[in-house]
Amino acid sequence: MTRELVWTGFMSLDGVADSPGGTSEGHRSGGWVLHTEFVPASFSLKGEELTDTTALMFGRRSYEAFAPIWPNSEDHAGYKELPKYVVSTSMGTDALVEDWGPIALLRSTADVAALKQESGGAIFIHGSAELARSLMDADLIDRYNLLIFPVLLGAGKSAFSPIDRDRQNLRLRESASYANGVIKAVYEVRH
Repeated sequence: MTRELVWTGFMSLDGVADSPGGTSEGHRSGGWVLHTEFVPASFSLKGEELTDTTALMFGRRSYEAFAPIWPNSEDHAGYKELPKYVVSTSMGTDALVEDWGPIALLRSTADVAALKQESGGAIFIHGSAELARSLMDADLIDRYNLLIFPVLLGAGKSAFSPIDRDRQNLRLRESASYANGVIKAVYEVRH
């Protein structure tokens, strides 16, 4: 049995996953999540993920954004001692933060595939849309935990790869909609 690899992310209705938390992330409409009325129930998926997560995975840019904040964040305290993996061809070990549990660098999708073959529970990829797209293209993602926001951004980094590929069937595991227009959709990949 392989470890489950889960991509969890915020996405606009038109499939953009670019800069949900702020303009400093690069998109001209960055921070679009913050412009949706805050309804605590619409973020309950994030709390549920804390109990399912046995390891975290990031692309370089997401790691660089989260590493200065999450180690001391009360909201992310449950992640502090979990193993973390950063997938990057350019990052050196000197860029890894201390006091945030074990952190390992992976250099390729082959390294991710090998990690999935080890024993252990679910590995969650937070943000890291570029990494997620490359892992999707390599058929390594097992589940999508999506919060879809009621906004159309028109441009930006897509949550999904534009490459021509064989159909991949999904099974809806869970869904909900909230008063602020956010939709939770949890899909499992049918292998």
